[in-house]
Amino acid sequence: MSFVIRNQSVAVVGGGTMGVGIVYVHAAAGYQVYLAEPDASRVEAVRATLRDVVANGIKRGKINDEQSQHILNSVRFVPDAADLPEALDLVIETVPERQDLKLRVLKAIDQRRPQLIATNTSALSIDALAAAVTNKALFLGMHFFNPVWSLPMVELIRGKATSDWAMQQARDYATACGKVSISVHDVPGFATSRLDLAASLEAMRMLQDGVATAEDIDRAMVVAYRHPIGPLRLSDVVGLDVRLDIARNLQTALGERYAPPRILEELVARGDLGQKTGKGFFDWSKN
Repeated sequence: MSFVIRNQSVAVVGGGTMGVGIVYVHAAAGYQVYLAEPDASRVEAVRATLRDVVANGIKRGKINDEQSQHILNSVRFVPDAADLPEALDLVIETVPERQDLKLRVLKAIDQRRPQLIATNTSALSIDALAAAVTNKALFLGMHFFNPVWSLPMVELIRGKATSDWAMQQARDYATACGKVSISVHDVPGFATSRLDLAASLEAMRMLQDGVATAEDIDRAMVVAYRHPIGPLRLSDVVGLDVRLDIARNLQTALGERYAPPRILEELVARGDLGQKTGKGFFDWSKN
């Protein structure tokens, strides 16, 4: 199948772990992609990650030469959402899970008047975040999963004002990127975060209580229940600070069953955030 360059332009605001993945899948689908990221060192890290993932994709036959060149040569970098072109087709916000920060970023995005605005939040209320957007009918959640280039799910979250048109457009973008989408309403934790976090927090409590080692707890889920990765290793990949933020948000909304375990709070306080810092529930320093 030949690679097609698409007419639509997509922007991602925030060059963290999720941001680089979202950039990659849209560039691989033929979109012109912009990334807004103020940290020059993070921009270089994004470039390096794109090169690595492209090389791996070529080696495994997942992308062709045309796609690889488009990914590496067509992504444009700007320092801030305010520097994005006006009237882009889609802008996806993917900054850390803090409501005040997301509101500021979404307000800046809204001033560029894109056709569609999405937030990559995994737990925050779409209706609350919509306060930053002028036309709330054009705003929704697009929750991607890490690593974005490998996991085929996108959770589309509909706010009270989100239009049918916006939902269909988001579904079309997800499909073009090779993703399967589900649609959920704006309830705390949506669908996937509640399911995922319940298993992860229980695994942490088991480790905290000395039930088994981290390796054996994860092995049980992988072997007995055929999960591709155990809940503790997945938490390290997601980022323990992200896990903690989501747990605290869901604790406030849904009660003590989502209260973060002490072991999670202690790891985050020490700065052991998982894969990105080299240590979490597992040692990633030699990987």
